[in-house]
Amino acid sequence: MEANETGRRIMSELMGADYVEKKDETRNDFNDVIHDYSIEVCFGRVWARDGIDRKQRSIVNIAMLTALNRPAQLAHHVEGALTNGCTVAEIKEVLLQAAVYCGLPAAGEAFRVAENVLREHGHLD
Repeated sequence: MEANETGRRIMSELMGADYVEKKDETRNDFNDVIHDYSIEVCFGRVWARDGIDRKQRSIVNIAMLTALNRPAQLAHHVEGALTNGCTVAEIKEVLLQAAVYCGLPAAGEAFRVAENVLREHGHLD
C-alpha cells in the first residue's frame, strides 16, 4: 500500500474520518506540501512502523507535545491516545512526568488541554 493511502487510513483510525475530511477541506495550493508530508511521512511511514505500538507512540507524542507547548496538536493526540487504548490514569501520569522534565507551565497547559478533551469524550465529570 502506498504511503499516502496508508497514512490516510492510519490518520482516520487514530483521529476519525471527520478529522481527515476537515484536513482535506483546508488543503490548498500553498499548504498541500505540508499536508502531504504529514500524511505520507508522519502517518504513512512512521506511525505505520512495527517498532513500538500505537499506544506507546501516543504516550511519546503527548510527552513531546507537552514539552513543545503545542496545545492544538496535543488535543488531537490525547483523542488519539484514547483511541489507542491509553487510560485517563496513564495520560495523567505522562503529564505529571512531563511536569518534572518540561516544567510546570508546559505541563499545566497540557493538563488543561487534556482535561478539556477527556471531558468532551465523557471520561471526566
